[in-house]
This record gives sequence, C-alpha cells and structure tokens, in this order.
Amino acid sequence: MLRKRRFILKRYLVKAAPFMSLLIMVVLLALSSPFFLTVENVSAIALQMSVVAIMAIGQMLVILSAGIDLSAGSVMALSGVVTTLLLTQGAGMVPAIAGGLASGMICGLMSGVLIARGHLPPFIATLGMMGIGRGLALLLTGGKAVFGLPPSFNLLGGGRVEDIAPAWIDRLIGGVPIPVLLTVLLAVAFHLILTRLPFGRHIYAIGSNSAAAMLSGIRVPRNLIKIYALNGLLCGFAGIVSASRLSTGQPTAGTGAELDVIAACVIGGASLSGGEGTILGAIIGALIMGVLRNGCNLLDIPDFWQRIAIGAIIIAAVFADQYRKHRNQKI
Repeated sequence: MLRKRRFILKRYLVKAAPFMSLLIMVVLLALSSPFFLTVENVSAIALQMSVVAIMAIGQMLVILSAGIDLSAGSVMALSGVVTTLLLTQGAGMVPAIAGGLASGMICGLMSGVLIARGHLPPFIATLGMMGIGRGLALLLTGGKAVFGLPPSFNLLGGGRVEDIAPAWIDRLIGGVPIPVLLTVLLAVAFHLILTRLPFGRHIYAIGSNSAAAMLSGIRVPRNLIKIYALNGLLCGFAGIVSASRLSTGQPTAGTGAELDVIAACVIGGASLSGGEGTILGAIIGALIMGVLRNGCNLLDIPDFWQRIAIGAIIIAAVFADQYRKHRNQKI
C-alpha cells in the first residue's frame, strides 16, 4: 500500500513539474523586477506567447502520436502570406482567412499522407514540407512583405475583447487581447477532444503502440492524416493571427518557430516517444518560454543567454523523461 501511494505521488509530482517550474520562475522574476507583474507586462507576455501556444496545441497532437513536425514555422508564414495577398487583391475578410486556413490544412494533409500512406518518417516528410512552405511563401511575394491591409484585419491579432464584444462580456473580460482569448478557447476545445472523444483516445493509443492500436481496430493511417491536417490548420491560424498583429504578411515569419513550438511541448511534459502529454502542458510550456524571454529582457540579459537557457531546459526535460522511462523498464 505504501509503495502504491509513493508511485501515485511520484506520478503527480512528474505531471506538476512544468507548473511548479513556471511558478518558481514567476516568483523569482517578480522579486527581481518591479515591472514583471504589472498588468501591461503580463498582458504582453500572454500576447507574445499566444501564437506559439496555438501552434503548440497542434504540435502536441503530433507528438502524442509519436511524430514530429518541423514545418510549423513555414506553414505559418505561407498561411499569413496567402491571407494578406487575398486581402490586398480585394477578397473579403472571410474568404481571405478561409484561404489562409486552407493553405495550412493542405500542407498538413500532404505531410500526413506522406507519413501514413507513403511510410516516410515524420522527420523527413515535415522537413521537406518546411522547404516547400517557405519556398511558396517567398515565391508568392517575391521575397517582399505584403502591406496595405484593411484596418479591420488588425483586430484579430491586435484588438481586445472590448472592441468586438457586447457590454456584458466587456465588463467581464473586456481588456483581454483577442489572440489570448482565442488561444484559451482552442486549448479548451482540444483538451475536450483528447479527453472526451474517441479520436483523442486513438491519438494516445497510436503514440503508445501503433501496431497494437491497429490490431485493436483503430484506423492508424486515417487518424495520422487527421492529426497532421489539424496541426496544419492550427499553424495556418497562428500565421493569420501573427500577420494581423504585425499588419503585414511576412514570407520570413516563423523562422525557427518550429523549435519554439516543439520546445513548448517538451517542456510542458510531452514525451517524444509518443503517448504522453496534455494540452495544458503545451500551454504551460509556451508560458515558460514567454516568461523566460520576458524576464531576460527586463533584466537586460543578452539574447544569446536566453537561447542557452532554453536549450538547456529542453535537454533537461528530455533527459528526465528518458531517464524515468529507462528506470521504469529496469524495474
């Protein structure tokens, strides 16, 4: 009985580790800088991490299935460019956003088909898609930024709830940035998908053991295609939010973002072996990275130290996961 209690306690401590790490960072930075816990700074952190968090939700689905997506940043740029080009050519807001979302979903769908039907390793398929997405973004724009967007488009990435909500909602959450609200809604929706729907259980089963999942009747190839298509859709949405916030379509947007997104998932408790992780963990991982970067800026710590710190955190998180699994196998 005592051994069982220790095992349960250990599991809870492992799951709570990302949250505890975030809490410790917040306390230390609050003590180090009087500007850290101001409303403006907290709002800035939430706004900055929203794009990474949206992509991290999609990446978490992929990692749970024992995959990886290196094309997130390129798909993000392509979707932002497609949306802004459609807007500058006279398309309405809805068709332009739909076009951007479709371009992201198609990229994810292609990666999923290559992996599920073509039996390519996820690393290779998404590495190729990374080049294709970035190349298309540069080709469509001639390597130049897209300007001249309508002011109404800026609301999606730069507005607050009070700009679009009725009075009763305004009184509750009027000051919340729209991208933050969208991130929360997406996180709740995909948390419910993973925990309440058969599709979510299938994702965990595929990541834990794809052969056993197939023998149990789960259509593994079809589910993998869905996973990568959803991931592409979310990357596309993040690209549209980013373009709206910057008021421009940048073909170079999202360069290196795939590393931030993967790091957010790993730091948040996802196992690169698959079958382990949560949407809340991905959000906490994105927050940890956002808080770390913001704190370093407040304390005038150079950018290269931030990179070293994030790299060290990723290595530590993966090392802890692999050590724990290796130890459990020995037992």
